[in-house]
Amino acid sequence: MEPHFYNVDIIWNEDRKGVLCSPELNVDKDSCIEVATPPEFPKGIPGIWSPEHLFTAAVSSCLMTTFLSIAENSKLNFTSFSCNTKGKLEQIEGKFLMTEIILEPTVTITDEKDRERAERVLFKSESACLISNSIKSKIIMLPTIILN
Repeated sequence: MEPHFYNVDIIWNEDRKGVLCSPELNVDKDSCIEVATPPEFPKGIPGIWSPEHLFTAAVSSCLMTTFLSIAENSKLNFTSFSCNTKGKLEQIEGKFLMTEIILEPTVTITDEKDRERAERVLFKSESACLISNSIKSKIIMLPTIILN
């Protein structure tokens, strides 16, 4: 596979806020994302996406997209996928690090015979996720399979 590049531009607005856009994704300014320092830091702003949220979201969304691909290839029958994700920020040796990402995916199946396969597909997805494989944070996955 040839290398791919993903372009992101950020423009500072005011205080500790800026706007994040991608020339590959944005058709207008409404599709950009406002970002800010989180409220846990000096002059942080609540209620706005932070780098820490985006980092955590990258892992979570990569799990979902990888799961969807592997589930399709595995012919897994499921009716829903969701994932609650927590990113843990710590200060280690004077540096702030995202030390842990806890993924709590939930997959709904309609047939009990698919439970084991759904779990295998989830763990294979986490293992194959390019974002998880690109970071040094510890990844913990606590899956739930629901029969509906």
